[in-house]
Amino acid sequence: MAQINGQAGVNLSQELANYLDANQGNLTSEQITQIINQYLSGGDKLGATGGSISTGIYKRFGEFDQVNGKVEVVTTGLWTGDTGSLSTFATSSTQSAASLNYYVNNYNVAGGDIQYAVAYGHRYGSGSISLENNDSSTLASKATYAQYKQLLLDQGDDTFKFYSGSTEDGFDSDEIYVINVARARYKEKMDAGNWSVILSGSSQKHTFIDNSGKKFSDTVGKAGRIFNIGSGSLNLGTESEATINSLIDSNGRGYGKFYPDQGILVLNPTAVHQTIGTSVDSGSNSGASVYSGITREGQNHFLLHEAIRGGGDFQARRTENVSTSHYFIRATNREFNFSNNPTFTTGSDGSFAESTFEKDPKTFITTVGLINDANETIAVAKTSQPIPKSFDKEVLIKVKLDF
Repeated sequence: MAQINGQAGVNLSQELANYLDANQGNLTSEQITQIINQYLSGGDKLGATGGSISTGIYKRFGEFDQVNGKVEVVTTGLWTGDTGSLSTFATSSTQSAASLNYYVNNYNVAGGDIQYAVAYGHRYGSGSISLENNDSSTLASKATYAQYKQLLLDQGDDTFKFYSGSTEDGFDSDEIYVINVARARYKEKMDAGNWSVILSGSSQKHTFIDNSGKKFSDTVGKAGRIFNIGSGSLNLGTESEATINSLIDSNGRGYGKFYPDQGILVLNPTAVHQTIGTSVDSGSNSGASVYSGITREGQNHFLLHEAIRGGGDFQARRTENVSTSHYFIRATNREFNFSNNPTFTTGSDGSFAESTFEKDPKTFITTVGLINDANETIAVAKTSQPIPKSFDKEVLIKVKLDF
């Protein structure tokens, strides 16, 4: 709070006394404000509102000027730049050779951001570089299967279970493909019912989606909501709802599970390759030869990467619960009609630079700052264009903060 002391305080007291004497003791809030402001500068100047006096550029929020604790559901495209469709699939030469035994990262462009990682897991380590070929083999596929079992399955479950015919969770799968979306991409959760991925193999291309089709899942486990993955179409651009063609392959085995709260898709390799072609390589490289550059055991996750790249389209969205606060900035007709800009006044006596401002001052609002009790700026809002303000205009600006 500003203080006026010393000779300035003496001069102010004398000026107020002279004014009261000349006006028979009558003094309005506007008049006293004008006198005091001659001895203040910057944000310390006062502004008169009705019969009360408030600081010239600061105004405390009233009881009804704030609305806090509102939660809004926001859905945006999953990939970098909030885009909903990914059509370029790049790997990086900087990913370490050791980590490539476990997973391969996918980037939106060379040198760009990681979008997701793909991995292959086997309960007993099949598909890894064998100990016969490399004494230092870590059986990466076994470690991967155990990792996702620990992350996704409930206590007591040792295997991933998929559809068997018409029986949900009737097929125990010893192997899995994993698409693990980067946390920076899905943030809070993936949007169930709003993703599709095309996988391409030696036989055909096939589109896979989840079977949510409703707001909530019937199944909730340790990792949150769980949906089944099936072949189908989102039918984007039409009035039709998503179409699920089948949750199983031609041999009756389920395609996989979707964990939206973890940003993870778990696919059944047997069912996927039964549908699109090309089998998983168990060590003989028999399945790897279909894809260029995949020539050794231990690279089954590259089969999935190439299947996604060959499909050329991975569409997905994310959902966030955003906490919002709304602040209503009210500038009444008697407020904020003066500026602290040095060009607003002239001379040592603080006269208006424009003579028309004497009875009708005008300002333009361009910026609103939110300041806490410790005088710290916590947010700054810019108007899209200057807003004119004068004694015959009032302004209401709503500032929304998302957390």
